[in-house]
Amino acid sequence: MSDNQKLTNSVKVGLVSLGCAKNLVDSEIMLGSLLKEGVEITNDAESADAIIVNTCSFIDSSREESVDAILEADAVRDASNRNQALIVAGCLTQRYGEELARLIPEVDRFMGIDQVNDIARIVREAIAQRADRLTHPIPVRNSRARSAQVVQNLPTQTAPVPSESNPLIQYRKRPVYVPDYETPRFRLTPSHFAYLKIAEGCNHPCSFCHHPRMRGSHRSRPQSDIVAEARSLVADGVREINLISQDSTYYGLDLRPDRKGSIASPANFSAATASLPVGSTTLSSLLRELNDIEGEFWIRLLYTHPAHWTDDLIDTIASCQKVARYIDMPLQHIHPAMLERMRRETSKEYIVNLIQKIRSAIPNITIRTTFIVGFPGETEEFFQELMDFVRVTRFERLGVFTYSNEEGTPASKMANQIHPNTKKTPRKTNHATPAGHLIPDWQISHWLNYPCAPGKIGHNSGIIPRKHPILGAWPPAPEFPQPGRPPASESGTRHGLPQPIRRPGYRRPYLCARYRNCGR
Repeated sequence: MSDNQKLTNSVKVGLVSLGCAKNLVDSEIMLGSLLKEGVEITNDAESADAIIVNTCSFIDSSREESVDAILEADAVRDASNRNQALIVAGCLTQRYGEELARLIPEVDRFMGIDQVNDIARIVREAIAQRADRLTHPIPVRNSRARSAQVVQNLPTQTAPVPSESNPLIQYRKRPVYVPDYETPRFRLTPSHFAYLKIAEGCNHPCSFCHHPRMRGSHRSRPQSDIVAEARSLVADGVREINLISQDSTYYGLDLRPDRKGSIASPANFSAATASLPVGSTTLSSLLRELNDIEGEFWIRLLYTHPAHWTDDLIDTIASCQKVARYIDMPLQHIHPAMLERMRRETSKEYIVNLIQKIRSAIPNITIRTTFIVGFPGETEEFFQELMDFVRVTRFERLGVFTYSNEEGTPASKMANQIHPNTKKTPRKTNHATPAGHLIPDWQISHWLNYPCAPGKIGHNSGIIPRKHPILGAWPPAPEFPQPGRPPASESGTRHGLPQPIRRPGYRRPYLCARYRNCGR
């Protein structure tokens, strides 16, 4: 059987998708490729011929959840279907490679990010590998008891270059894959909204983050290709298009001619943008062309970096009727010492001015951000300055995360690491949300002791003042969970569009898929 020959219709595959929306799109591409090859996708994990676990490795809790999912899938297989192949995909393989295969030998195939479009061949090979393994005695292991041990024994450095001598592991050290409009894709989101990945990878030097090593350098899709996919989504009934990448504001800058040197800082980025030839591809040019697509829909911009906002981008959002007055802009901290240690390429003055500029130019804009607490070297003084900044700025959506020490990153080697118990103490005394949960307006008011700004969508406000000219109020972004009971104004159906509410631990009722947002 050749690699290009289709799998038989009798083959059934289940999928568990973990991590962020970008990983979810990779899962959708894998499913689309399998369906194209005649594979049946099943909800019933026990009856599947193969199970794929698309993993996340962003922070420690992500790795724990990924390993739990892998070992849980193996335990289900041992109990009900020992012929089933187990395939591990995504960032965990990309980050730990052959060491992961040594720690979890039960897995039949490991694959990286570049292989998502080649999943049919990998499934076929994994099924054959499993059949061969069954000719030899296979011990039944206690999966749950091993989970913590596996995570603890993951290497402290990035995986070495993959060895061609081990056919069970297929990944490229530095990913280069970028999806395109022709890539088969089976959407896992409800019919009214979709994620549209505009780029892959990241060029940022953030000291706490491993993404550039796992996902590779920033790689933008051609603008015409993105627009073609957006037109198709609108024609298919999608009413909310969520633009995603690791840094959406960097979109197009990797395509500029004669590019050299780092442009991560605001000054360098603005200079590079200003020097672009007329008609160059940028996020602004993309938004304007998407805005011109006919139909009733809106465009939501997620994963922007504060260092890469320009006056042109602000003006574009203000003038484009179909671009949501809602932006996702992780700031991570505000104290100058913390921003410098985090290598965020921004200053407190720059951030304050940027927020004022955005709010002045785009009335009723909703800003969603995240902060990291417990970063190495953070003092009570630094933390209180962050608290004061949040009180004054009054973000409409706010997430708080405890710093996760990621091996191999510059931050992991910094002095003055903070004890895990100390990281949690300040947030408890100030009534902040548990790490990783978002704080709705009404909870921010309780935490920070100030009333909701006029016109916010409050827990009992009953007012929805921010209106899209076609579709009405801007609801929260679909990938960001709201803890607790949702406000009545944010549930059910609004303006003909269903508004699904995500909650931590939410399990999707289809394709064995679980979803968890790990922040950024």
